[in-house]
Amino acid sequence: MHNKGQITLVGAGPGDPELITLKGVNALQKADVIFYDALISPLLLEHNRTAEKIFVGKRSGQHQTSQEDINRWIVSYALQDKNVVRLKGGDPLVFGRACEELNSAKENGIPTFIVPGISSFSGIAAQHQIPITKRQEHQSFWVVTGHTAAGKFSEDLYWAAQSSATVIVLMGVRHLAKIVALFQVTKTGDYPVAIVQNGTTKAERSLVATLDTIEEEVTLHVIENPAVLFFGPAVTDAVTHFRNPVNALKCLI
Repeated sequence: MHNKGQITLVGAGPGDPELITLKGVNALQKADVIFYDALISPLLLEHNRTAEKIFVGKRSGQHQTSQEDINRWIVSYALQDKNVVRLKGGDPLVFGRACEELNSAKENGIPTFIVPGISSFSGIAAQHQIPITKRQEHQSFWVVTGHTAAGKFSEDLYWAAQSSATVIVLMGVRHLAKIVALFQVTKTGDYPVAIVQNGTTKAERSLVATLDTIEEEVTLHVIENPAVLFFGPAVTDAVTHFRNPVNALKCLI
């Protein structure tokens, strides 16, 4: 009979290593093995210098490890009575495939825990003072993936583009032309759009444009995934009312 350890899914936050929670740091310090993603800051791994660290990162078009392998490995280590931490960018339950990993653990009777993290959409918005909600103006928001796990266009974007809410699209560069076309059906050409690549990190690059100019500007400035798109008046609020000369988005409106 196998001894059973535990599996903890820890949200690392949007990129800045200081944006992990204290509970997340505590989980890292107690781990025997840490499985970490491509977007994890190496500084986070220094919280535990004795644990085994295993890279299982996946990038667009360059998937190093299959999800099935990850599921099998974390279960295998836990069945060896190991304290396993699965360190994931953002929040584990926001487009993080957490359910697949949790299901694998539960099928094997392994105790599981989740430490939430700051998601990229909220962390990056805060970094640039984009008010994704604002009383009497931006009363709700959508968070949509730019593409499904199979790499296809997310049909939820059809509904999001018709909304008056702030719309936030994660990993949307691949289908940017199609996303913009959807918004152009119901929005004017000067509708504001912001895009932030590698948000909250030293490698961050960002700009503000409009529906009519965003594709050209993304091409001109070579903005790529991982990136977050923001659609709506909340973007203009950030530029006109909360402009910070050091950290502000590059304004192209």
